[in-house]
Amino acid sequence: MIPGARRSVPGLLLLAAVAGAAYFLGDAIPFVTPLVLAIAVGALIANAVRLPAWAERGVAKHSALLEAGIVLLGASLSVEAIVAAGPMLVGLIGAVVAFGLALVQALSRLADLEERMGSLLAAGSSVCGVSAIAAVAPVCDADESQIAHAAATILLFDAVTLVAFPAVGRLLDVAPRPFGVWIGLSMFSTGPVAAAGFAHSSVAGRWATMTKLARNALIGVVAVWYSIRYTGRTAEAVDRPVWQVWIDFPKFLIGFVLVALLTNVGAIPAGAVDPILTASDALFLLAFAGLGFEIRLDELRNAGVVPAVIVGAYLLAVSAVTYVLVGLLF
Repeated sequence: MIPGARRSVPGLLLLAAVAGAAYFLGDAIPFVTPLVLAIAVGALIANAVRLPAWAERGVAKHSALLEAGIVLLGASLSVEAIVAAGPMLVGLIGAVVAFGLALVQALSRLADLEERMGSLLAAGSSVCGVSAIAAVAPVCDADESQIAHAAATILLFDAVTLVAFPAVGRLLDVAPRPFGVWIGLSMFSTGPVAAAGFAHSSVAGRWATMTKLARNALIGVVAVWYSIRYTGRTAEAVDRPVWQVWIDFPKFLIGFVLVALLTNVGAIPAGAVDPILTASDALFLLAFAGLGFEIRLDELRNAGVVPAVIVGAYLLAVSAVTYVLVGLLF
């Protein structure tokens, strides 16, 4: 075994233990899925006791596990269903991202929030959470405290929406496909979106993930936009070629699309789809356990009030608008 990989084993075993506990508890606790429980157990451990040093390397692999699970999830997509909803869905996604960027920047100006901080919050809430913050930060020359502050704000709402959206979906009795599209358009980060979708149903989980991935694909466009916007105002923005946005592009999207194409053209046999999706579910469970370990209550408390108010206002506005639109169109 490669030495680096060997050092990851203890943390991966911890993730497996948390995932296993969540899986068995999911059968005993009504209305709560193993995915949500995996996050809850991970967060409980992370905030009750410090994560042991021996587990840190393996637990940090949760983002790679999530990406692998998403790649395999491509086997569940039907091209016919995507084509049927495609133009409408793509139009909604583009409109939501543009609306979100404009709204958060405008609210940031009204609140007299520093412009770069507003840009980070706009990208994080409109596109794909912390990943978008990481992609936009270099082009607008944000400092480390701004990046940490914006990331903590987004994580706060990831935790809130992970619980709130499934509860609202049940209260309003939203059907699986509209619910998946709705949260895929409204929530911030891929992990919580998938968890909230699958907490409703497998159909909702798949539509939520597909919608969210389509939003994620705009990360390059948004990073280029901010690169152009800040050009001439920061040395780093001037020195950074636009094509380097590829470095921050979520490349697992390519794998997701490739698996979907191979499945729909018959290169992946129909009999292999269920085992692939079972493996995807297992990877999601491990990844969400790791996501729970990333939730730190002290960091969320330190995030501050103004960014949370701005992002909260955006979330209320976009979720209300998209709920109406999705109800009408889907």
